[in-house]
Amino acid sequence: MKDMSRRSFLKAGTAATAALAMAPADVLGKAKSKKKAQTGKIKILAVGVGGRGHAVINGITFKGKDEIYDDIEFIGMCDVDQKYAKGVIDKYKKLFPNMKVYNDYKKMYAELLDEADAVVCGTADHTHAIISAEALVAKKHVYCEKPLTRTVYESRLLTKLAAQAGVATQMGNQGASGEGVNIACEWLWNGEIGEVTRVDAFTDRPIWPQGLERPTEEHEIPSTLNWDAFIGPAPKRPYNSIYHPWNFRGWWDFGTGALGDMACHILHPVFKALDLGYPIKAEGSSTPLMSDCCPSAQVVKLTYPARNNRPKVAMPEVVVTWSDGGIIPFRPEGLAIGKDLNVSGGGAIFYGTKDIMIVGCYGEKPYLVSGRVPNAPKVCRRVKENHQRDWIRAIKEIREGNENWTKTASDFSEAGPFNEMVAMGVVATRLQGLNQTLEWDGENMRFTNIPENATVRSMLKDGFSIHEGHPTFDKKWTEPVNARQFAAELIKPTYHNGYALPEMPA
Repeated sequence: MKDMSRRSFLKAGTAATAALAMAPADVLGKAKSKKKAQTGKIKILAVGVGGRGHAVINGITFKGKDEIYDDIEFIGMCDVDQKYAKGVIDKYKKLFPNMKVYNDYKKMYAELLDEADAVVCGTADHTHAIISAEALVAKKHVYCEKPLTRTVYESRLLTKLAAQAGVATQMGNQGASGEGVNIACEWLWNGEIGEVTRVDAFTDRPIWPQGLERPTEEHEIPSTLNWDAFIGPAPKRPYNSIYHPWNFRGWWDFGTGALGDMACHILHPVFKALDLGYPIKAEGSSTPLMSDCCPSAQVVKLTYPARNNRPKVAMPEVVVTWSDGGIIPFRPEGLAIGKDLNVSGGGAIFYGTKDIMIVGCYGEKPYLVSGRVPNAPKVCRRVKENHQRDWIRAIKEIREGNENWTKTASDFSEAGPFNEMVAMGVVATRLQGLNQTLEWDGENMRFTNIPENATVRSMLKDGFSIHEGHPTFDKKWTEPVNARQFAAELIKPTYHNGYALPEMPA
């Protein structure tokens, strides 16, 4: 397929959008496939099972508390930390006695990828892209935890590789398969709140350390941890227990902070319901911007151009504002006194010309500030099982030779472009030192208004102390770097230690 201009893309989208709004639920999310029918259990490899990956593989495996599905088989599991993952691996070895165990996904891929049908990726953020990309090139079905990737380029790459492979994919923002997201979309598409020009979204995260200086102390690497495999494509650094497990999320080289973690749950109904694509402007602000660690709190503003109208509601330019670290948006007028905006970890406030809609984290419990409960047509496909099993359902449809298999609720065709929104927020925060609103060319993945000789820097140490009762600051900064080059690295990261991504498909 030849590349489409943004104008032709939007024109094509109008017809598609109108059709979707009137289509029965069972025709939504269809995809073409000409694969021959396959039989037998779906053979799965899992990479990163000690943390969030555990919940994912449980969702795939267990029909009830003790009953497992008979259509899947884990043939290999990998985790860089054999101590952290021990309980999970021991449990699954009992279920699948022939399952092999690894502490480096590259070795597992070398031995088992050809034999496998599918891959689950539940590792730290910075290895999502490489692990998923290699599986997609091998035409394996992929389930990848959120955020899909750390950067815009990596998200675009996985979107295109998945389309090229023709496989079933799913990002692990499980709320996408929930009823709340469906309801929020249907209310908005039915014109229940009118035109939306403003959305305020937030989370109460982080619940892990952020805003820290890079540790200078080097700890002994545990014998059960493959630190080199954890580092993967990131720049080498000495091991310190502050990085792993779990706390990787707060470090730029490994994670994306509260924004990358929770926006995938909270902004998904915003992206989906408003038919968002590429933003045209981005701006970020935060508590002190450290060189290695995500800020304790931040605010990001993304501006999206007008999109083609849906049959019952227009889609004008909209500004989406994100905040985290305890910064909660101001309450909308008319909201009942004492009503908590935070639902399960955050929420999104849609300001419409007719009403205001509030949607909780994971798309949970949408409601209108007016108190009215709309009765909108049900045009979204309902997921019959859970988010993980819906991925298995899509795989089985492809294996059965169904040419019109139904995509998952967060197929990479949607999750990839959506994750670009999340990754753009991270970039905006890291470029805040430019003191300007950034203008974004989404199609070409570049900023168009960064001055040629502009520079940026970040803080190494805050140098705060109390001297004879008075606050004293002795801040240490990185050397200034060219802002255009720094922005390019944030968009498309350099891979280290022999790792390399596949080429971007045309």
